[in-house]
Amino acid sequence: MSRLPPCIALAGPTASGKTAAALAIAQRMPVEIISVDSALVYQGMDIGTAKPTAAELAQVPHHLINIRDPLQAYSAAEFVMDAERLLADISTRGKLPLLVGGTMLYFKALFDGIDPMPTANPAIRAELEAEAAAQGWPALHAQLAMVDPTTAARLQPLDGQRIQRALEVYRISGQPLSSFHATKNAAASADRTCATTLISLEPLDRAWLHARIALRFEQMLAGGFMDEVQTLRARGDLHLDLPSMRCVGYRQAWEALDGLWPMAELRDKGVFATRQLAKRQITWLRSMPQRRIVACEAPDALQQVLNIVEQAV
Repeated sequence: MSRLPPCIALAGPTASGKTAAALAIAQRMPVEIISVDSALVYQGMDIGTAKPTAAELAQVPHHLINIRDPLQAYSAAEFVMDAERLLADISTRGKLPLLVGGTMLYFKALFDGIDPMPTANPAIRAELEAEAAAQGWPALHAQLAMVDPTTAARLQPLDGQRIQRALEVYRISGQPLSSFHATKNAAASADRTCATTLISLEPLDRAWLHARIALRFEQMLAGGFMDEVQTLRARGDLHLDLPSMRCVGYRQAWEALDGLWPMAELRDKGVFATRQLAKRQITWLRSMPQRRIVACEAPDALQQVLNIVEQAV
């Protein structure tokens, strides 16, 4: 793996204040932002992803936002290739690359490297879907725990999409999915991360983050989120098996529109799913010992972030 150029990485769970912190950094120094978010890559998915507004996007150059149609997939390996190219380009322009987002797999893949994983196998996927229909996803989650306990530990027993992919990788390669995410060369990994300052916005008080999550989801609903989902459904070519439509919020809204539960329950189901996402993101962050933690609910959180950045550069 080649060495990464000096850069700042700003990570944190959803609703922890990453966008505000990134814009505050951009006001102090010449940066370009590289989005590290698997949902922001999709066009036409603005409200439900809390995508930066047009005004915010205009304040500083942003990359890897609106680069895929919702019908298309975007993998961690593709992110690494795009991010490495952008890091070099931004540095060449004399700017500081600022990686910002909450997709921890992307951060880990960039810092630690990622081996090429097996591509999708339709036959094995169909086999796993049949097993799930007969036994239920919790049974397949238990099966995954036997062959890949590391991956199983970070997945919910009903997270069918990810359980299916993890078992698919194992059945194709004979290796657990977690082995592809593992660092293969510790020295090379350390060399890539030593030039990166990783700032992590993490809540000391989970109740503070939960309140922010609830408020954000309510604001999304008031801001036309359901109209956005209806527009996506009206295309006719999107469905819940796509990674884009399984993003938190979109999946719950789609299922409510399908009549799987009363629309009155959407707010609570969306908030709960977002809280579960935040919990997984924090778990990922704890596996990154090099991070500099800033309590996101602290009154001086933004100033703490700016102090770390100024010391780093």
